[in-house]
Amino acid sequence: MKRNLIIIVLIFSINLAFGQIQNLPILKTTVQKLSIRDNNKLTKNKWNINFNYNPDIYRATKLNSTVTFYSDVDSISFVIKEGVKYDFIVLLNEKDSAFTQILYEKPFIETLRNASEYNTNEKQIFPHFTYQNKNSKDLQKLRKGFNLDSIAGSANEISRILNLMHWIHNLIPHDGIHGNPQVKNALNMISICKKTGIGLNCRGLATVLNECYLSMGFKSRFILCLPKDSLGIDSDCHVINMVFSETLNKWIYIDPTHDLYVMNEKGELLGIEEVRERLINNKPLIINPDANWNHKQSTIIENYLYEYMAKNLYMFSCPLHSQFDTETRAKGKEINYVNLIPTEYFKQEPMIEIFTDELGTIFKTYKTNNPIIFWESPIN
Repeated sequence: MKRNLIIIVLIFSINLAFGQIQNLPILKTTVQKLSIRDNNKLTKNKWNINFNYNPDIYRATKLNSTVTFYSDVDSISFVIKEGVKYDFIVLLNEKDSAFTQILYEKPFIETLRNASEYNTNEKQIFPHFTYQNKNSKDLQKLRKGFNLDSIAGSANEISRILNLMHWIHNLIPHDGIHGNPQVKNALNMISICKKTGIGLNCRGLATVLNECYLSMGFKSRFILCLPKDSLGIDSDCHVINMVFSETLNKWIYIDPTHDLYVMNEKGELLGIEEVRERLINNKPLIINPDANWNHKQSTIIENYLYEYMAKNLYMFSCPLHSQFDTETRAKGKEINYVNLIPTEYFKQEPMIEIFTDELGTIFKTYKTNNPIIFWESPIN
């Protein structure tokens, strides 16, 4: 009887949800891409209809503005209010329907500015960051196998750092669709990419470049740049590198996905922490003019820094130990991460998290609110 009651409740819930969707406004279309006018700015063919998301969400960033979706045969409009979700159905060729939603979300730069507070008095609860010695067996094999000394060149330190980034960018295309290989080290990933012609996502590219830097004696880490995502909707992040320049006595922001580095108005190279601070304080930022995605399109600073990275520079995560084969999973292996989170972040506790995956890999994550600890110099 209890089982029958559960079935009846499930059927009622499904029918109720179906009925609610059936009663939603409908935007008819015979084309896969829709145009959007948001705050009087029209972007043609911007929106790809997605039938896999439930709902597929468009985020408006201007209150009291009108957002209009246009198809080739129809349109639908909503005036954006805070806390209101605008649901509708996109009906393709009178047959396929996509549940779509518009909601207000604060501009990413505003969210980032609200996250400017840290706690620099917090004490360190985890070991110091470490960097594998370039003379380790695996890093020597990587350096000699790909002749990295020649690729880096014999010019100054900054030139060698940038040459290695250019090489990885040209060697392996960015591929955000296919997952990275299970064995996640530079030797294996480069080999598989050459054999299959398939690229790596940003995490894979940053991992390969990081090991190349370590093999050349540079202190470096790959950094997960993460959004706030308090609603649990945005799973997108970006992974880049930071390399310590002994010449400049500072970390440098390096993005192999876009073959990109960032400068101030004087043309001086910046680190990730500096880029974040300059975005928050509205100070000038410049990217190298040849920055690009897969040599198919130029990287535009407005899209890259002031939208995409403004979203993803909210908080950070990186391995505690920067070394060869860091993230390959194995039974009994422990992988340690450190997360830097602002004090306003909604999930502070626990400050140490431990998780074991299905393979028996142990993941231990330390959290800190202190940027001084996270961005510590590798030079004692």
